[in-house]
Amino acid sequence: MPLAALAIGAAAGTVFFSGNAGAETTDIVRTAAGEDGYSSSSRPTYNFGASDTLVAGRAGGDTMVTYLKFTVASPGTGVTVKTAQVTLTRESKTLPGTLTLSKVADTAWTERALTAKNDPAIGALVSTVKPKSAAATVTFDVSSVVKGAGTYTFAVTSHVANSPARFKSAEATSGQPALNLTVARPAATKPPTPKPSTTKPPVTTPPSTKPPVKPPVEATPTPTAPATPGGCAVDAKLVPSCGVLWGAAAGGFSDVPRDEALKTFEQKTGRTSTIYHTYHKGDELFPTKDEIAMSSDPASPRTLMLNWKVGYGTKWANVANGDQDARIDRLSTYIKTNYGTKKFFMVLHHEPENDVNATAGSGMTAKDYAAMFRHTALRLKANGVSNAVFVVAYMNYEKWNNTSWWGDLYPGDDVVDWVGIDTYNNAQPGGFHTGDFNYMMNRTTDKAKFPGWYTWATTKHAGKPIMVAEWGVYDSSPTVVGKNKADVYATVLPQLAKMPEVKGLVYFETAKDQNGHDIRMDDTPEALAGFRKIAADPRFNVKL
Repeated sequence: MPLAALAIGAAAGTVFFSGNAGAETTDIVRTAAGEDGYSSSSRPTYNFGASDTLVAGRAGGDTMVTYLKFTVASPGTGVTVKTAQVTLTRESKTLPGTLTLSKVADTAWTERALTAKNDPAIGALVSTVKPKSAAATVTFDVSSVVKGAGTYTFAVTSHVANSPARFKSAEATSGQPALNLTVARPAATKPPTPKPSTTKPPVTTPPSTKPPVKPPVEATPTPTAPATPGGCAVDAKLVPSCGVLWGAAAGGFSDVPRDEALKTFEQKTGRTSTIYHTYHKGDELFPTKDEIAMSSDPASPRTLMLNWKVGYGTKWANVANGDQDARIDRLSTYIKTNYGTKKFFMVLHHEPENDVNATAGSGMTAKDYAAMFRHTALRLKANGVSNAVFVVAYMNYEKWNNTSWWGDLYPGDDVVDWVGIDTYNNAQPGGFHTGDFNYMMNRTTDKAKFPGWYTWATTKHAGKPIMVAEWGVYDSSPTVVGKNKADVYATVLPQLAKMPEVKGLVYFETAKDQNGHDIRMDDTPEALAGFRKIAADPRFNVKL
């Protein structure tokens, strides 16, 4: 993992705590972060502005830099700043032995644009701390820099090899970064009324370290599906008459063009993908020329699965209320002009659980997501985009599945054509989310709250085809690889045969995801051999 830089500036909430100190009044003025994000040297074009985690440190050849902004309002006339401290809350794992905080001059960056290609330069050292490995928080003394109102920028770094620090960001639900000032006022002076906060609401993203789970859970037994000899075709909703659609999202979190990465994946695995999965957000127009070319290849035709975060830069409730209709209309026109009536899958904001803020009125509740999905799908259809096949794609994470709001995410059978899941297993025995393919599809920590994802999908939405929109097996330890991945791959075909509602299987391939996991299928010869056995199975011989 990496190195992190932190910046202070941007509008944020200010809270005052008062106490007497002799002839003067001492107040603690707390300013919350208004913007934050981090960059990764190994993923120079990737943006982490929406993450609920900040990372400071190094892992292998990767260095991460995290930025935060705070705006410090004027503490009042005659008030002096006695001390200033930046406090970060440990998010997970242990802390490195040394962390440093340095000045950064640039305050013009924004979290939604921040990458390793444009992150600000780190300046003079301000503070060094040596925290205990399990310390709940880390505090840096910035009194030498912060003297009053203004924008301040800093960089938090660690040069300890393979021991990155992970902190909660402003998007976390608690323990967000804070700049705390101790200020002194004349005894008769009251603290000023703080201005209304413009701090953004918290947005959750996938946790990097997760609690242990129960042993693998077998999927609901069903009759074994026979292997497909070939000749299966798809209907108007792209559901195959027999067999399973095969696909991939290759080259994730890398600079390799996705079309090139997919072709390499296909060459290594021995099968052309029926589904080509790509990702888009906001005002991006798609499918791109390269994506269209991949779907129009006469020798290797592929169906596009286009993943769109229509609400990028705003809230789901705003999309549902029509605030992004111009964005939807612009894409509608582009699709009709450039892609005609050729069928494609469209996933609207995959893994929404990460971004839910259950607070009423946040604009990002589960019901807001469902309303956003409905509004977008219906408006695209009304605009004449009749070739989109809509997929809702969930995470398979028990923490979210067990919540009271999880069921509210479903947009409705009338706008959902396929029910999808993004799900991953750990190849290391005894690790978090270790198990076979049944476990990957149907795990649960509490059957009373949630029966397992495959069971839920086939009972609550019987008849809907299931899309495994992302799946993968990762190594949590770089020293133990290969054989364990092959062991998991060996369970896929026999257990998939007992899940007849699964009609699409799309692998997510990356050498390193945002948590440092290696999800390649070819990191060792044993892993590749096991994966090629899956790809060679005739049930994936589906004709488009």
